[in-house]
Amino acid sequence: MNHHDNHAADLERPTHTAIGFWGCWSLIVGVMIGSGIFLLPAVLAPYGLMGFSGWLITAGGSVLLALVLGRLSHRTTRTGGPIAYAHDAFGDLTGFLVAWGYWASYWIAIPAIAIAFVGYLGVFIPGLDDMPLAQMGCGLALIWGLGLVSLHGIRDASFVQLIMTVLKLIPIFLIIGVGLFTGDVANLPAVNPSGGSFLGVLAATALLTMWAFAGLEAATIPAGDVRDAARNVPRATVIGTISVALIYIAATAAVMLVVPAGDLADSTSPFSDAARALGSWGPGLIAAGAMVSTAGALNGVILLSGQLPMAVALDRLAPAVLAHRNKGGAPQFSLLISLSLGSILLVANYSRGLVAAFTFLLMMSTVCLLLPLLVSALAELRHSWRSARGWAIIALGACAYAAFAVLGSGLEVLGWGLVLTLAGLPAYWLGKPKAVVG
Repeated sequence: MNHHDNHAADLERPTHTAIGFWGCWSLIVGVMIGSGIFLLPAVLAPYGLMGFSGWLITAGGSVLLALVLGRLSHRTTRTGGPIAYAHDAFGDLTGFLVAWGYWASYWIAIPAIAIAFVGYLGVFIPGLDDMPLAQMGCGLALIWGLGLVSLHGIRDASFVQLIMTVLKLIPIFLIIGVGLFTGDVANLPAVNPSGGSFLGVLAATALLTMWAFAGLEAATIPAGDVRDAARNVPRATVIGTISVALIYIAATAAVMLVVPAGDLADSTSPFSDAARALGSWGPGLIAAGAMVSTAGALNGVILLSGQLPMAVALDRLAPAVLAHRNKGGAPQFSLLISLSLGSILLVANYSRGLVAAFTFLLMMSTVCLLLPLLVSALAELRHSWRSARGWAIIALGACAYAAFAVLGSGLEVLGWGLVLTLAGLPAYWLGKPKAVVG
């Protein structure tokens, strides 16, 4: 073993395995349940009760993906999750391009989630909606505040994630309770008010609900920092995905039971409308819950955005400095780069005329998240095809669902997502450390 090998081996040993089962579970649930859940009942309202068919398809497809990721993570407990699986199955270049697109999706998501948080903050600070500079300042303060938590150490970031996940679930469970005890079946919408064909409505609602499951791979990414990763990562991935699916479906049903169908379709804050049943303090509680929810999702995304470049460096496909950890076990250079890129995009978003471009970037971010899941499912299919037919069938189902999700995003978004991924080629050739002789 040469000096380079020794150095890489040192980098791969985290100072402490800081994340347990509940830390993994809260990372998945915390990243998946962001700001989307607070709007989805209104978005699905025009499709009536058929909206639940979309939830069932995406929940089923997501559980298949979670099972595949669980099996892959049992086999490979390296940091990086889908990056490590792509690298092992298809080689250096595929591993790097998956990582590049994946990483881009995270630093694009950082400002998007911060903007959603600032939107809810406007409920408590009158006039904030008309002060773009103040909004930008609040967004940057949130990004760097949570960035400092991750920079302090992965143990701290994991603890904050668990607390925020528990806190964000309180208002959601409150609304589910309101729906159960005060809801009226008469408020439920018609089965198919849009009048569309069964398959058409099925496809439309599946595409609307699909984005709500982005993040189910979250626990596989910091695997190198997880205690008993071969056991905890697969369990947390499957249980976390099922938990989120049940919460989404129950919350959507609760809001539909409380808010009349006609009002729900026009609502900009369906959970707040449902919370009026709790009294005058209800909507404020939901706005506070949405802020905790978005901050929790952002905390998880920031933690993961530092892990991704580190994973590529550990696979020796990027400069070793990206894998350097500080005393708290945090990959500081990787985190600082991700935080800086997210901050630049946030500032750019508050310049006029870039809002539409930013919305487009956010859709690209989701495509860049879906492509690695498709590659992961293909990696499992390749591995199990001859040895484990049952797993091969599950992997085939996961492949079909991931491909449906990618194609459903539209050709324009898909094309730009591929351009963004392929933009990593020069970085691959420039950044790959040259072999050390001797």
